[in-house]
Amino acid sequence: MNRSPLLAERTLTFSKDIIIFCRSEKITRTNEPLLEQLLRSATSIGANYSEANNAASKADFRSKIFIAKKEAAESEYWLELLATETIDDPERQRLLQECHYILMTLQKIVSTLNQGKQKTVKAQ
Repeated sequence: MNRSPLLAERTLTFSKDIIIFCRSEKITRTNEPLLEQLLRSATSIGANYSEANNAASKADFRSKIFIAKKEAAESEYWLELLATETIDDPERQRLLQECHYILMTLQKIVSTLNQGKQKTVKAQ
């Protein structure tokens, strides 16, 4: 199972940065519903990655990694949507880039897991 301390650290830092971003004085309270969604999905990425690293089985690991990937995709969506709500500052852009990196890393893990699963099915 893939246990990357770098990815664990990055997801934790990303969560902390999202919390700071959402509390920023630059953010208008009219965006509160979007910010709530962003907070939930962004902080869930690292939580699910952490759970995956402590999974009881390969199936459990695969499930948690897939959930983390879905949460990263959702976070990317909310960050993009916030740009249409006039929150287009460098910090939002930086967070969007970091989110995309995390999403692509999780996608690579999912792809690798799926390749391993296909090899197992073919071998049977």
